[in-house]
Amino acid sequence: MKGKNRWLLPEGIEELLPEPAARLEQLRRELLDLYRGWGYQLVIPPLVDYLDSLLTGAGHDLDLQTFKLIDQMSGRLLGLRADMTPQAARIDAHGLQREAPSRLCYLGTVLHTRPDGFAGSRSPMQVGAELFGHAGAESDVEILQLMVATLGLTGIDDVYIDLGHVGIYRGLARDANLDTEQEAFLFDALQRKAIPEISEFLAELELSTTQRERLAGLATLNGDSDVLQRARDLLEGSGDSVMAALDNLQHIADLAARRLPDVSLHFDLAELRGYQYQTGVVFAAFVADRGQEIARGGRYDDIGKVFGVARPATGFSTDLRSLMELGNRQWPAPAGGILAPAEDDATLTETIASLRTAGEIVIRQLHGQPGNVAETGCDRVLHWDGSQWVVQSLGA
Repeated sequence: MKGKNRWLLPEGIEELLPEPAARLEQLRRELLDLYRGWGYQLVIPPLVDYLDSLLTGAGHDLDLQTFKLIDQMSGRLLGLRADMTPQAARIDAHGLQREAPSRLCYLGTVLHTRPDGFAGSRSPMQVGAELFGHAGAESDVEILQLMVATLGLTGIDDVYIDLGHVGIYRGLARDANLDTEQEAFLFDALQRKAIPEISEFLAELELSTTQRERLAGLATLNGDSDVLQRARDLLEGSGDSVMAALDNLQHIADLAARRLPDVSLHFDLAELRGYQYQTGVVFAAFVADRGQEIARGGRYDDIGKVFGVARPATGFSTDLRSLMELGNRQWPAPAGGILAPAEDDATLTETIASLRTAGEIVIRQLHGQPGNVAETGCDRVLHWDGSQWVVQSLGA
């Protein structure tokens, strides 16, 4: 790389200058305070971990998104974390070993091999919360509430929530005796709402007319709350697991409607985010004029099994930098500092310490420093009035 280009960053890797970095840090602190108020305890997983731990319970997509390297001490394959959810599951199962539900939160940079549609970055700042040890709808809705509160804190209020349930498609695929390849092909077509392709594919399978109608109908089951009744009518007789998944989704939707009365709920039974590892409800938050979700979550039971404890689990995550860019929050102007002279004076040193303790920004000049006062970010100066050091506005 030529010397003049050494300032360039790798594609999809960003840095923050002082002002946006200060805003991001303020949001980080406020979010952690929010989660603490809900009983969620902060955990800090390592940036580098054994690959098999990072990919526990995860799908093929996460494997492709993970940077890999060889540990020169153990010879084992390591990964740079692309998602902190499996690490949180390990902390719950192996580190905490609780019987009662655990509420954990995390906030830190993850690294992706390629930009994804969610964050549009290869180094998103992932923030999320996980609730382990409870299998009921109440924990799913609590996570949903916390996700909405997270968006509200960052200045994103006008959101709608997209709800689905992976158990519905799994049950229908099992009822139709689809093999792994067929299930994966149909899953992909459903995500694209490719109705002609779905119909053509199903026509080639040895299925009853009713089975074809149920599987094809998933692509049309999206809209407001009446979708759930249409789903019951269409999927009746498809098996206990399908109806149980519908009942669970209905229960979650009813509870969410009561606890989040100002949030629009939308249903899409063909939207199967995280299908490879999710086990129940899946949800995502959207805003107008943005096709990609801005936060996502759902249930992923038993992810901690490989760590010694199989516990129910539900959670959400989002990218803090994306939320800061999308939010309409009004930020105050950066606080101005106080410029102190470079004199080696004991009283001056005491005054500077006192001002800093009181929360002021005080910058002590350096002998012979270049530049002007404006570049320091100071709007006041320390001035000796003959008896003491006093703060004066610049130009006074």
